[in-house]
Amino acid sequence: MKNLFLALTICSASFSFAEGPSGGKVYGKANLSLVRQDDGSTEQWNLNSNASRLGIKGENGISESLDIIYQAEFEVCIDSGDCNGQTFKQRNTFVGVKGDFGMVWAGKHDSPTKLAANKVDLFNDLEGDLKNVFEGENRLSNVVAYTSPAINGFSATLAMIPAEGEDVDQDGQDDTGLNDGMSYSLSYSKNRLYLAIAGDQDIDSQDLVRMVAQYQIEALKLGFMYQQNEDNLGTKDESGYFVSAAYKIDSNITLKAQYGAIEDDVDGDEEQTMSLGADYKLDKNTKLFMFYTDNTDSKVGLTDDQFSVFGVGMEHKF
Repeated sequence: MKNLFLALTICSASFSFAEGPSGGKVYGKANLSLVRQDDGSTEQWNLNSNASRLGIKGENGISESLDIIYQAEFEVCIDSGDCNGQTFKQRNTFVGVKGDFGMVWAGKHDSPTKLAANKVDLFNDLEGDLKNVFEGENRLSNVVAYTSPAINGFSATLAMIPAEGEDVDQDGQDDTGLNDGMSYSLSYSKNRLYLAIAGDQDIDSQDLVRMVAQYQIEALKLGFMYQQNEDNLGTKDESGYFVSAAYKIDSNITLKAQYGAIEDDVDGDEEQTMSLGADYKLDKNTKLFMFYTDNTDSKVGLTDDQFSVFGVGMEHKF
């Protein structure tokens, strides 16, 4: 009953924002897939809620040149109602100010490095998600950030993350500064070209650099990512690449494929991911999709761990 009351309260507040003068609106996404997965020893059917979400966001003008911006977003697990023990799992939630100078904001949010990947990952939130192989896909707490205005296609974001007493660099001492962790991105976007360089320092015990490119040639969209990362203890030193391609047959059907591989120079271990799929657009906000993913984790001297999945699903945005 408490969970139901909380849900009704959030929805009520959301629609109040949507109808009021504050410029806020309710939004969300429902994404469900029915999948058959095989990890080499067990095959089973699952119904998955893929980062389905509910949120409110908006901006309020407090002067001619200054706006307050806000967002509160929560994951809703519509397959079982249980998001790791929670009914609502917090996603990107922040408040900030925006003007001609850019935007200053703070809260819990995807890192600039994660955002820099843009839409190179064509199977985001599914089993072929970039995060299943590559480091750097972090949603960070306690973010204090600045995003520049776009100038001639260029934009930059710098985020500082105070550790609040945690030993994030693993040097044996508690970290208490403002920039104990840092994430940044510099991007360029014009016409059909997108380029970005991004990186993390002492984020999730990793130092990381990522380069991203995406280009659309008529009905074909190509994506590329190269990444290097190493952990603070010197036990991991990885480098790898990720490529993707989406081809729109017509206004409704899109074919998709992507492949990524990363190797650890310390121990020779390697991870790979490969996904194929297709989307069928029912209308502006709704699509059907099907996909096949094969993920392989290869460790030197051991048998490969292989995970494959075939799935069909539907996504509706509102």
